[in-house]
Amino acid sequence: MAPIGSLRSGLLIALSTVLLSVVSTGATSGAGRAAIAQEAPAGHGAIPSEALPPSNPEQKALSAELKAKGALFYGAWWCPACHQQKVLFGEAAVATLPYVECDKTEAGRQRCNAAEIKAYPTWVMKDKPRLVGVQSLEELKTWLDSPASP
Repeated sequence: MAPIGSLRSGLLIALSTVLLSVVSTGATSGAGRAAIAQEAPAGHGAIPSEALPPSNPEQKALSAELKAKGALFYGAWWCPACHQQKVLFGEAAVATLPYVECDKTEAGRQRCNAAEIKAYPTWVMKDKPRLVGVQSLEELKTWLDSPASP
């Protein structure tokens, strides 16, 4: 009969081998890479994963008008509030939104720094006050139709 200490050591070695195998296999699979690539920056919680709903004609028209008038929507891929803003527009309208991604590339980070973006989402348009935070579609329409700031 083997001593308990050597049984424990053998069991720990076997368990460690299995765990290492599982971890390395998961990290190199396509799903593992996708999960790693989708981790939010530290302190930002979970990545939004809710699918965008279909867009209606009103949402599409507002997206087109925002773009035509030079509005910009600054956000970050990992930002739950930005995702919530996109949900209000729906999938097709989001595809045409004048969106600036602030955190996927160095160029995006520089563009957002140059625009002095301090929070997400932020809406910016020349001669209009900035809108910070999730805006309803009605708030965005009012913003578009408001007179220019002095």
